[in-house]
Amino acid sequence: MIIQMLDDKDEIEFQRNILAQNVGCVPSQINYVLSSRFTPERGYIVESRRGGGGCVRITRVSYDKNTLLMNVINSIGLYISENTANDHILNLIHHQLITHRDGAIISSALSDSNFKGLPAEIKDAVRACIFKQSLLTIIRQEY
Repeated sequence: MIIQMLDDKDEIEFQRNILAQNVGCVPSQINYVLSSRFTPERGYIVESRRGGGGCVRITRVSYDKNTLLMNVINSIGLYISENTANDHILNLIHHQLITHRDGAIISSALSDSNFKGLPAEIKDAVRACIFKQSLLTIIRQEY
């Protein structure tokens, strides 16, 4: 429902309590959906105010290809989980900044199955390095 609201606009504002009533849930479930599905990795900025029904503003972020790729690279940091990496990949594909083929190849390279036996922290560190280098390679191929 929220994505449908964003179809025509890059920004929407609503009251959490009213939306919860319309969909038949409690406001905390709206919080969960916002925090898990409308993340910066997926191309959204969520701002909320407490009180008065909890006003929420969701903005869909638009960038040019290289700016978004560099933002993703910079946001990765020293570690990244497989789920977060896949969120980034889906966002990049959605914005047509990488192809489905490139996304599938990168996702395959970042899969936990490639790091069997390694501690989680090492998996996430290696995954971050591979992901950054993959995106840098895509940027370099453009020039």
